[in-house]
Amino acid sequence: MTTTVQFDRGGVQSSAELLREERRRIARDEPGLVPKGGGWEPASREMADLCACRVETIGDVLRGLRKAQEIMDTLPPPAANRVASFNSLYFTITDRVAGALKSSEVHDADFLEMLDVEFAKRYFDALRLWGEENLNTPDAWEVLFRRAQDKRVSRLAAAMLGVNAHINHDLAWALVATWKSTGAPAEDDPIHPDYLLVNKIFYQEIPRLRRRYSTSWQLRIDGLVGDLDDWSQRVLVAATRARAWEQAQRLWELREDEEDLARAALVMDRASAYVGELLITSDGVVNRAGSALRAGRDVSRRVFRR
Repeated sequence: MTTTVQFDRGGVQSSAELLREERRRIARDEPGLVPKGGGWEPASREMADLCACRVETIGDVLRGLRKAQEIMDTLPPPAANRVASFNSLYFTITDRVAGALKSSEVHDADFLEMLDVEFAKRYFDALRLWGEENLNTPDAWEVLFRRAQDKRVSRLAAAMLGVNAHINHDLAWALVATWKSTGAPAEDDPIHPDYLLVNKIFYQEIPRLRRRYSTSWQLRIDGLVGDLDDWSQRVLVAATRARAWEQAQRLWELREDEEDLARAALVMDRASAYVGELLITSDGVVNRAGSALRAGRDVSRRVFRR
């Protein structure tokens, strides 16, 4: 890997401050959004025990995600906790990756499994920090966690918030952690095609996953646009995962400088959180439009019955 990084410390710091201000400007921050007590009440103990378990194999990851789902399904709102929506999606993709490890499509199964484990560690760590009400919870994950009980955020948007945090924030760091064990890849290293294999899994699962979480109004739009939503989300997955790889290359060049790494972490976290707030804003527009049209339809029906 021959990437050379020119790191603008002042620019990174000012960008981080600007991103936080912009996020605050667009965020919905109504009182009571975060439930009293915060964390994962009333299942804080169970979540803490889960997050304390060691994760060393993709089997451990799947067991952890399955247990997390059981816990989240007990949290309010009943069977509709917004973090549970992402967790379910994450389990589906990870299960597909686990099945692919033994296939002929994978060149280096050890790399892909190690990356999956490092990826999951960051999710479980975020769950732990939020449960402890720790201010070091990444902003990228906070955007989703603080809306765990917010029914105004659709389950589809909640799942996408988790994907945003996991890919735009966690994935580059998981790659760096993996490369510390395996060494950074050369230009023609076969691990990059293994990395891209996960894109293929996403492409195959996106239509089912999106429709699993869509509201009736979102499904109506989905029917009108046909395959366009699937295509656009595939492009988005490919672009964000490609960007994560490039970010990891830049972070790798900074790995010996803890201060610069911390600055990079800050701006990456806040940029991901900002994107998350934008996702919620666009989700609210669609849902409000759908509600308004349904209300108009119901009024019309009552009028014409008379």
